[in-house]
Amino acid sequence: MKYRRLGKAGIKISEISIGGWLTFGGTIDEKTTENILATAVEGGVNFIDLADIYSRGEAERVCGKLIKKHTRTDLVISSKLFWPMTENVNDRGLSRKHIFESVDKTLKRLQTDYLDIYFCHRFDPETEVEEVVRAMDDLMRSGKIIYWGTSVWEADQIEDAAKTADRYNCYRPQVEQPRYNMIDRHIETEIIPACDRNGLGLVVWSPLAMGLLTGKYNDGLPEGSRGATSEWLRDELTESNVEKVRSLTEMAGDHGCTMGQLALAWVLRRPEISSAITGATSAEHIKSNIAASDIELDQVTLDAIDVILNSNPEA
Repeated sequence: MKYRRLGKAGIKISEISIGGWLTFGGTIDEKTTENILATAVEGGVNFIDLADIYSRGEAERVCGKLIKKHTRTDLVISSKLFWPMTENVNDRGLSRKHIFESVDKTLKRLQTDYLDIYFCHRFDPETEVEEVVRAMDDLMRSGKIIYWGTSVWEADQIEDAAKTADRYNCYRPQVEQPRYNMIDRHIETEIIPACDRNGLGLVVWSPLAMGLLTGKYNDGLPEGSRGATSEWLRDELTESNVEKVRSLTEMAGDHGCTMGQLALAWVLRRPEISSAITGATSAEHIKSNIAASDIELDQVTLDAIDVILNSNPEA
């Protein structure tokens, strides 16, 4: 496993990380989760990404129980807040009240004294950026969090947060967590440059496009698969995209790796990316993902990938 700095921060995180969206406390049981986490840590993964909204707190609760079997200081644990957790009008968003109350609930579920990273899970148009920045700064100074970051914020919102922090002598956000993969490259034009200018690292989610980039849909939709039921994949699971993945799968075979490993190595080709957050439903999945950290793609291969990604098979 290789490790990268989180933007300009001194902390280093594993290139491949494990996330709990949909799986931990949700689609997989506790024993499977334990095996996945143990395999990940044994393979060099030190970054575990969670959120209070994941399975309505169950992901944090399950991980809190299981991470006690590992050395806490060996791990970089993140969580997020923003989405409504109850019907309470204030149990949502990024108000100072919600930030302070949410972090305490998260720490209790995780059975830990601090978070390494705390993310604002979306931008809150109803809360002034100054209020958010000052609240996160106070949490850092109190020792409840070590770094804070943003998730799925626009470039101008990230810039505003950094400038606001500077204006009031507060700690800046250190990391942005956007969606990024071979199919969805929207962050390349504005968000990556904004993060680079302001010293933020990027930890990206859905690097495998919810399974599309593993090649599992190359021959159609398996019964009961996420692609057959998920609205997230509906817009991306086009014949054009599947045809691109078929071509990329052949290329992966020529390079002695799986399609998923090729997709992860492609994400990690960019030095601005600190980590690719992967999901797993088995220990074998995480083992395969971890192996992508050892794959380096040369420029000839990257150019060939771009030709495929820029093609229009349906034309």
